[in-house]
Amino acid sequence: MSPVLTISRAAPLSTIQDAGRFGMLRHGISASGAMDAGAFRHAGALAGAHSNAAVEFTAAGLDIEVSKGRCVAGLAGGSFRATHNGVPLAWPARVELKAGDRLSITPGEWGNYGYLRFDRNFELPAVMGSLSTSTRAMIGGLDGRALKAGDVLTLGVVGSSLKDSAIEAQRHDSPIRVIWGLHADMFDLPLRRKFLNATFAIAPQMDRMGVRLTDPAGVFAKAKILSLVSDAVVPGDIQIMGDGTPVVLMRDHQPTGGYPRIATIASMDIDRFAQLRPGAPVAFQSINVDHAHQLLRSGAQ
Repeated sequence: MSPVLTISRAAPLSTIQDAGRFGMLRHGISASGAMDAGAFRHAGALAGAHSNAAVEFTAAGLDIEVSKGRCVAGLAGGSFRATHNGVPLAWPARVELKAGDRLSITPGEWGNYGYLRFDRNFELPAVMGSLSTSTRAMIGGLDGRALKAGDVLTLGVVGSSLKDSAIEAQRHDSPIRVIWGLHADMFDLPLRRKFLNATFAIAPQMDRMGVRLTDPAGVFAKAKILSLVSDAVVPGDIQIMGDGTPVVLMRDHQPTGGYPRIATIASMDIDRFAQLRPGAPVAFQSINVDHAHQLLRSGAQ
């Protein structure tokens, strides 16, 4: 019997996500995919199989009920509290579910995103090679939209065995590592030094497309920002808007941008940045491309 899950509560912007939809940016479609790719992999490792996607839930959490069948679930990402039929689970967690079971996930001390993966695949159609939801393009996932109470998800074929484990996410306050961006030279050396010495903060205006930063030190208050001819952008680009507001582009970023990008967050730190809640302080540390490649190859965090 195919397991059937019913969403009884979903935090805003909870969606179905997988590893991403690649090669479509030239057509105006962002890659999307899990905001915290490491946590997505970790949830899959806990479930014990490489299912094709996850429920990505946001800070307020998620409640589900198993309507039919049995399955194994893995939960990871950020810091959340989970209960299985009212009994607390450790976090991250692996849990066996059967018909009538209830799984409830509520906010913990830190983090914006968590992942619920199963040992079976979602019975959903791939769009452009991916199940990832893009609410801007209204494709993927469940009708291209965020999940809501009453939604029903059916699980089908058992996923392939997952051999690789993922490192558990840890909260730490070390600087976010960046590589100087395409337009770094548009900002003079004293301003770039000030950028690295300042402490910014995560603004309340944040979603899967981008995260605004507050600038208490006024690093960019007097910067002469000019609009540019639009060109391609990537996740992690730190774009300085016309009013001097820094915005970090995330998984659902627009295809091109017309504002200068002073730096780009290194790949190994994007997951950690995505989990910073509004009000959290942010400092940046510059590294070069070779160093970033070494860290990626070594698997260092």
